[in-house]
Amino acid sequence: MTLHLLCVGGEDHALRVPFLMALRNRGLRVTAAGTGADSPFTTNDIQHHSYRFDRFGARLSDRNAIGQLSRLVKRIRPDIIQTFDTKPNLLAPLASRGAFPVVRTINGMGWVFSSTDLKALAFRPVYLALQRLTACWTAATIFQNKADRDFFHRHHLLGNSASAIIGSSGIDVAGFEVARTKAAATSGLRAQLGLEDAEIVLTVSRLTVQKGIPTLLDAAKIVHEARPQVRFLLVGPRESEGPFAVDQALIERHAPYVIATGARSDVPALLGIANLFAFPTAYREGIPRVLLEAGLAGVPIVASRMPGCDDVVADNWNGHLVQPRDPRALAAAILDLLQNPARARTMGQHSIELVRREFDLNVVADRYADVYRKVLSAGSRNDHRRTRTEV
Repeated sequence: MTLHLLCVGGEDHALRVPFLMALRNRGLRVTAAGTGADSPFTTNDIQHHSYRFDRFGARLSDRNAIGQLSRLVKRIRPDIIQTFDTKPNLLAPLASRGAFPVVRTINGMGWVFSSTDLKALAFRPVYLALQRLTACWTAATIFQNKADRDFFHRHHLLGNSASAIIGSSGIDVAGFEVARTKAAATSGLRAQLGLEDAEIVLTVSRLTVQKGIPTLLDAAKIVHEARPQVRFLLVGPRESEGPFAVDQALIERHAPYVIATGARSDVPALLGIANLFAFPTAYREGIPRVLLEAGLAGVPIVASRMPGCDDVVADNWNGHLVQPRDPRALAAAILDLLQNPARARTMGQHSIELVRREFDLNVVADRYADVYRKVLSAGSRNDHRRTRTEV
């Protein structure tokens, strides 16, 4: 019998299309549910169902989302449900309530455990309580880094569910390299962005406070004073980030040495013109996909010493790690790599083999498929025990 997987995520769920296709290539029947557009899924012949919730709160929205997911799982009756992202990890177990086995992936601890905002601090006990509740209807929990798994064990958030560490949802190494090969000539891209012969520090991220963008802007000013030819390229959405978004006026204050492009689909090409990649997050990440892409492109990385980042970057080996919210430390690390280009290139080369070995899509898909088989096998044994007891 073909295993039917329902994979539930949020608005960025389309980023997992390669992961879902890799599972399908391993004989699984795959269905997706998310809050984004259908087209990335239907283009790849993956059935997609839309549902809605509010990323920024709204209890009524969450109750409606639970109802939508409950009706969906009853209608399509998957063998197993896979969830990603903070809210889907809570909503799907509440919607299923043990009727179908749920495997949740903790891809970062989110705003609640990244922000020092009073609202975030107040919500932490609620989050912990919800995690303990949903653990009752969770068959297995997958973590992308050791720090998050240790946190869940320390706070008793797993119940009786199994756990495993699988770094990221994988990167399509072959597809990424094809995209780089097909990318426009670097000279044309530089001209399009008005970069000419500048040294380029690239950041791909949501433009939010939690992602460290204000820290990066302060660091950019310090770097600009030392090396006026450097340009900071910020790639990612801002308008969609609601109350977390960085003020556009703050970004414009750092023109012309900071250029914000908005979201773009040509990140492999942009990495081809970058001297280094900066990721100043103050957010508890899972495994940031952008770090894997930068690593696969051989670009040295400066990142915050945060869970998820330090699973990819080893200080002074393939880049530098600095404390979050410290613009002077961030600027010093960036300047060190720009001033030592030969060492920076060597660091960048170190990342390529690491990403291929640990984070390749095929490696990750095999690990997930193995978890699903174990969950269903354990469920079959438990059903058999219950049947014998009832008899």
